[in-house]
Amino acid sequence: MAELLRITPKDNVAVALSGLNAGTAVTLEDNRLTLATDVPAGHKVALVDIPKGSNVIKYGFPIGYAKEDITKGSHIHVHNLHTLLSGELEYEFRPTFPTVEATEPSTFMGYPRHDGKAGVRNELWILPTVGCVNDIAKALEKEAQSLVGGGVENVYAFPHPYGCSQMGDDQDNTRQILADLATHPNVGGVLVLGLGCENSGVSYIEERMGDYDKARVRFLVCQQVEDEFAEAMKLLTELAEHMRGEVRVPCPASKLVIGLKCGGSDGFSGITANPVIGGFSDLLVAQGGTTILTEVPEMFGAETILMDRCETEEMFAKTVSLINDFKRYFEEHHQTIYENPSPGNKAGGISTLEDKALGCTQKSGFAPVKDVLAYGEKVRTAGLNLLSAPGNDLVAATALASSGAQIVLFSTGRGTPFACPVPTVKIASNSRLAGFKHGWIDFNAGELLDGKTLPELSQALMDFVLATASGQKVCSEKHGFHDLAIFKTGVTL
Repeated sequence: MAELLRITPKDNVAVALSGLNAGTAVTLEDNRLTLATDVPAGHKVALVDIPKGSNVIKYGFPIGYAKEDITKGSHIHVHNLHTLLSGELEYEFRPTFPTVEATEPSTFMGYPRHDGKAGVRNELWILPTVGCVNDIAKALEKEAQSLVGGGVENVYAFPHPYGCSQMGDDQDNTRQILADLATHPNVGGVLVLGLGCENSGVSYIEERMGDYDKARVRFLVCQQVEDEFAEAMKLLTELAEHMRGEVRVPCPASKLVIGLKCGGSDGFSGITANPVIGGFSDLLVAQGGTTILTEVPEMFGAETILMDRCETEEMFAKTVSLINDFKRYFEEHHQTIYENPSPGNKAGGISTLEDKALGCTQKSGFAPVKDVLAYGEKVRTAGLNLLSAPGNDLVAATALASSGAQIVLFSTGRGTPFACPVPTVKIASNSRLAGFKHGWIDFNAGELLDGKTLPELSQALMDFVLATASGQKVCSEKHGFHDLAIFKTGVTL
């Protein structure tokens, strides 16, 4: 096995494929160097002398500048590398993107919906409009397990702490996310459960639901009935009976909307898992399907790659706004825009936000950007979409689900057990993690370093997604994990 990997010929660093000790002599592409220090797996090694102030290049792009003279063979990380990121920037429209070739159409077994979409699950959901009724929702979830069977695949409640004491855009976000989820294609039936005195009561949620299928939705205001539990169970039973006879039928892969997310990354995420997801994205887009890339702060430093793939100048302008508006959000809260890599990311070898971003954007493949979505906005255009949401795992994954993603692909180098409201596929960046946390990990992209090819693994991931869409449960579903997290952006009254 090779000891170092240089990602592109432009790079002046390489990634250690395993932990290397100081004094180890390594040859990479006729370049012989001796390691000046220990270098953990996934971390960077200088391939040449890099003078103080010079750019450090990885993925073919700068990921920061040297804070001091860095000698050939030295470990490069947060101690000697500094971000190049700053505030809002001006950009130039330079469209360049390859054609994504069409492939043989695929199908999955799903649930057609009245609006032309298709669900990959047929679940009964309980959506509280406010945190005050969370405990009722959780008790109902437990009691309503008796309704599972036939066409009712699961019963889930989604407690959250919001829905009251909010104002402006912050309140609108809560209302929109709940309305989006109430009309999600994975929902066979939903009970929207309100208290009655909250800011975001059931009437406000219903207003935002549009032309929804009324046979699949019930509303209950707890303050308006004597026994809210008995009344709720009656409504859930009605919904379950409506769902009971529904069965899966063949649906084209063009009906799939797949969210793309990463978290707990390491130095291999941008080399294995994210490129494999990118290859999958291109395969799905070529079949008329849709993928959604989010985590806007983790685009900082790699945003021009996405901008150059915008099909139109209008889409380019929307992408510029997506980036600069999020930078403004940071600045308005008196925060630096480059403080992103978590302790886990840094331990895994990611040193700067550019380093993270250039690996993160690999998930988008090479397809052109077809649309840019505001937070809470539903997908309306097939192909690659960009979505405004933060990098936080639970918040971003929920945002993907609310925009219409029936499945979220989540790459990770360190592992995580969480799940959002839809099946959340965990994709390991390295084989050690895949073996060690087999109860969390669904797919091992680390095999890319073990001899498998990128096209081979991307197709394998496509097959896995089609199987998941057809009802195969992922690890988090087997454990019964499901979470909802709404983006909190304003004051609390």
